[in-house]
Amino acid sequence: MRAPVSEAKGQLTELVRRAEAGEEVILTRHGRDVVRLAPLKAAPDKKSRQALLEAARTTGAAKATAGPNAARGQDFLYGDDGLLT
Repeated sequence: MRAPVSEAKGQLTELVRRAEAGEEVILTRHGRDVVRLAPLKAAPDKKSRQALLEAARTTGAAKATAGPNAARGQDFLYGDDGLLT
């Protein structure tokens, strides 16, 4: 739906309701599109935030233990005596 800004002043509540319902609402000035009304995404609740953090911790822990140990990465350069080979 398109509406001129001058007309939108009187019907702002209705335009916001329509935008919240998923309808695209565009305000125009002199026939040109200038503003789009769109609903904000709902903030995640506490339970979903905690689940996201736990998933990140689990993934991070798995990445930290995977792969070669960087502290031992250059052992092939040294012999049993500890000198460069």
